[in-house]
Amino acid sequence: MNAANPMMCDLRTGVCGEAGPEEGELLDWNRPRTAIELYYVTDPICSHCWALEPVLRRFLMQYSEYFTSHTVMGGLLEKWGDGPVDPANGINGPADVAGHWREVGDHSRMPIDGSLMIDNPVESSYPPSRVFKVIQSKHNESLAVDYLRRAREALFAFNQNISHTPVLIEIVNQLGLDGEAIVKEAEQGTGQSLLEEDFRLASSLGVRGFPTIILMNEEKKGLKLVGGRPLEHYVAGLKQVLNVEELQPKPQPSFSSLLQTEKLLFSKEIEVMYDVEPAGVLAFVKREALPGSYRIGELLGETYFTVLN
Repeated sequence: MNAANPMMCDLRTGVCGEAGPEEGELLDWNRPRTAIELYYVTDPICSHCWALEPVLRRFLMQYSEYFTSHTVMGGLLEKWGDGPVDPANGINGPADVAGHWREVGDHSRMPIDGSLMIDNPVESSYPPSRVFKVIQSKHNESLAVDYLRRAREALFAFNQNISHTPVLIEIVNQLGLDGEAIVKEAEQGTGQSLLEEDFRLASSLGVRGFPTIILMNEEKKGLKLVGGRPLEHYVAGLKQVLNVEELQPKPQPSFSSLLQTEKLLFSKEIEVMYDVEPAGVLAFVKREALPGSYRIGELLGETYFTVLN
């Protein structure tokens, strides 16, 4: 991906970038595999990837025993150029993104403020992507995914500029890591080369839009699932790749343990994980969590819950 990538994300398809005509088509990548591999191609500033988080979390938690998961950075925005980025969709500069992001947030109910794109715009998605790659390389996938979640919370919900070094350092510090050392490595060390490896992988898999999830079986065949979809869509795709009629999902984690792990959950995430109606979320939380173990907040009309240690 490069700076010419469209920044406009389609509410109908749930895709940032191009969906491509091969959606749902059985594909064949000629590379050896010993088990099912899941590739999640994404970007820290992809609004539809933020919108997908409730569904993707449940899918990974309940079906991860069937595959090995790999998160791949796609490179949505290298930099803003002198001319329009996506004039066909009205994206001539970063200020044009603000309203679009708010629309995605309203539609998905994963809130997005977006006003920083008017007065303090994200210059590039490469800095937070490089930090992701350093954590993934030097630590593990799980910790890198935790970082990606915190970065998206900071950007979309709390309007922080994750292309700025101090913001990235603070996010990494909150994970219990040395933020200054990791961000320095991302900026001056291996970060860019690691990121370019992901770009080559995404290109080899034919990815042009985000989010894209690719499921590849041990026969080197798989499915490309592009854009935000309901949980049933990903489960059906996994069945198709495995060539089975039924799967045995793991039970959902308890709400208390999930909140302890995630630190912050929006109402939509609880609804998706536990099949709760919006009006029943507060009663569910009161029933499932110990009094005094959480705090309730509200952001852009959406309720969220944070853990109290």
